Amino acid sequence: MVSPAAPKRAALGGSFLSGATGRLLPASVPFRYFGAATLFHLAAWLLLLATADAWPGWHGGLGWPLATLHLVTLGTLLASAIGASLQLLPVATRQPVRWPRLPALLWWLYVPGVALLVCGMGTARLDWLAAGAAMVITALLPFAVLLGLNLHAARGMAGVVLHGWGAQAALALLLISAAALVALWTGHPLLDRDSARGLHLVAGVFGFMGLLAFGLSYVLLPMFTLGRVPDERRQVIAGSVALLAVALAAAAPLQHAFALPLRAAALLAGVAALALHLRLVRAILASAMRRDLGTAGRLMAGGWAGLALALVAAAVALAVAPESPAGRLFALAAVLGWLLSFLMGVLQRILPFLASMHAAQGRRRPPTPSALTLTRALSWHAVAHALALALLAAGLAASSPVLLRIAGAVGSLGAICFAAFFAVLLNRLRLSRAGEG
Repeated sequence: MVSPAAPKRAALGGSFLSGATGRLLPASVPFRYFGAATLFHLAAWLLLLATADAWPGWHGGLGWPLATLHLVTLGTLLASAIGASLQLLPVATRQPVRWPRLPALLWWLYVPGVALLVCGMGTARLDWLAAGAAMVITALLPFAVLLGLNLHAARGMAGVVLHGWGAQAALALLLISAAALVALWTGHPLLDRDSARGLHLVAGVFGFMGLLAFGLSYVLLPMFTLGRVPDERRQVIAGSVALLAVALAAAAPLQHAFALPLRAAALLAGVAALALHLRLVRAILASAMRRDLGTAGRLMAGGWAGLALALVAAAVALAVAPESPAGRLFALAAVLGWLLSFLMGVLQRILPFLASMHAAQGRRRPPTPSALTLTRALSWHAVAHALALALLAAGLAASSPVLLRIAGAVGSLGAICFAAFFAVLLNRLRLSRAGEG
């Protein structure tokens, strides 16, 4: 029963690209989201550099630390997720995006909304904050519809689709908790502070972004390494455990009487989900024709290590107190160590890959992804990223504005290198499509 299906699964990693050019959005659509993510990434590190003195005494309220965090989560992570999911899922599922002009229009609502929301958080201007949140939520609702239509029309890919629907459910919780936090700050509470914050963290970091990162890995890694796609049954098992972990963690802040056992159960399920996910990743790499992904692979590996560290920090915080230094390390490891590191590694591969596909339209000999890539800038970015995270962790542990300021400076240099890579990529794509490169 299993063996006849094996050849089909083995070929699936390469077959994602069959006829993919017919499912591409206009290049300006995904690249405008990736461009916004690149600029927000730089802005986050620059803001840390400028506001380092405010970080040691920050305990989660409005202020520039919260604004910086949302430049990363909404500005970099979520903007990239929108661009990647609307372009790469249609390629993988062989289902074109419905209403392809809509994502371009949503950009004009989402990106200014994030900027206004961040400014409102930093300056404690509640009118700006509410208006920015309304713009972001309004943009994400049609995005969720587009993503849902693509998942609904997908055939096969049960594991990826399961992760996608789980991410959709988490996005709904993320928007609800975001609205609850805005209502709380404006004096009209829907949930208490701890419930709203806890649900927002789980739904955003581990729910929407985390499940998308896990699910898209089963598309991206086989595509980049020319390896086999993992068995769908194992993908579904791993995804189900991950969904269980997110569900338990999301229920904890809403059930104060059972919060401790729910968090403990969520932690155990999270450890199991990570172990199952990494087992599938190892299976992909074991069958790969191209195992060394360079700095991109090292950043992705660093991201998985960051998730493992986040789970360890969560266990310590659970045993001691959520407001302990382990609690801060948990948030840092989850958002920056895991998601940001993994995303930056993925973007190093996605961006040249998409640019090469767009350059191939109407050409017999299109440029390769490597010909579009400024490799040295990516190497410098990877080094600066790792050093900045280490300095940031040390600065938070020691409550040292000096270390935090150095972390901001190093992170800014790394972000400038990544921005240079992105700018050169776009220019080489433009020259190639014009027939000059």
